[in-house]
Amino acid sequence: MIEAIGLVKQYGDHIAVDHLNFTVEKGQILGFLGPNGAGKSTTMNMLTGYISATEGTILVNGYDMLEEPELAKKSIGYLPEQPPVYPDMTVEEYLQFVTELKKVPRKEREAEVDRVIGMTQLEPMRNRLIQHLSKGYRQRVGIAQALVGNPEVIILDEPTVGLDPKQIIEIRDLMKGLAKEHTVLLSSHIMQEISAVCDHIMIISHGKLVLSGTPEELQQKANQGINLEIEALGTKEQVVQVLCSVADGLDIEEIAGEKEGSVAVRIKSTEDSREALFGAFAKAKLPLIKLVRNTKTLEDIFLEATSDTWTLAEDEDEKSGTFADETVVGEQEEKEESTDVSDL
Repeated sequence: MIEAIGLVKQYGDHIAVDHLNFTVEKGQILGFLGPNGAGKSTTMNMLTGYISATEGTILVNGYDMLEEPELAKKSIGYLPEQPPVYPDMTVEEYLQFVTELKKVPRKEREAEVDRVIGMTQLEPMRNRLIQHLSKGYRQRVGIAQALVGNPEVIILDEPTVGLDPKQIIEIRDLMKGLAKEHTVLLSSHIMQEISAVCDHIMIISHGKLVLSGTPEELQQKANQGINLEIEALGTKEQVVQVLCSVADGLDIEEIAGEKEGSVAVRIKSTEDSREALFGAFAKAKLPLIKLVRNTKTLEDIFLEATSDTWTLAEDEDEKSGTFADETVVGEQEEKEESTDVSDL
């Protein structure tokens, strides 16, 4: 449904998006992750045709954004980070206005407004002025306008920013429901949100793709090998001797112990040796305080992937190159984020 090929956006000497390649399949919810200034909003503005790419090709539902912009944009429903709503209109008036902008046939407009109001559960707010709505309901109105015209692709930029926990759960449930009939691209820097609703994750940093896969694939890749944290009463020499009696060639890192007279270490191995270690420490009469296996969460993976020392990327080219200054790019993105619905 969406394909980006060699996507580049450059402002003078600063590269906001650096040869980005990805595909969003039909019916997929793709989580688009990256720290502030990574190029997420710039990428989404290019995907929606709001700004042009310096280089590269964007295909939406088979239509080239440069060659067939009207057909490509017709296939997209877009919710920017700030919903493009008019506070002096009621919800119904605003959505009727959007049906006109999106050229919904006149005879179908009333039914279309009813449809998107029903999908976003806005019926109780139909006749209320938008300026009197809570932020959660304003977000629903923003999603409703994205759904007008029943586009194949829905693009959501930070849809839960500033919402309370109850509103976040409601919006997440709504996003899950959208995937039944639409392809969804969701931008966020909140890993918990992405893992809760997305079936595929793409992480960018400094405008470059650094990691892509399902949540399960990313965790499996990041947790290769066994990482154990051990704390035992005794001296460093005694603890190391016990560890070496269980397996040779362990990667041992000493860390601060929680208790006086104890030694704490982290070890890396290819096998889960907790049972053997427990027996060895008992035989040596060194009481164990802690013996746990550490696994990296998706949040850990995100932090590592967006750090300057990231080493898990398969393509060495994705770890090199000249990166844009994050602050300058971030400022440029903020200027571009005030999107009007009439531009889509």
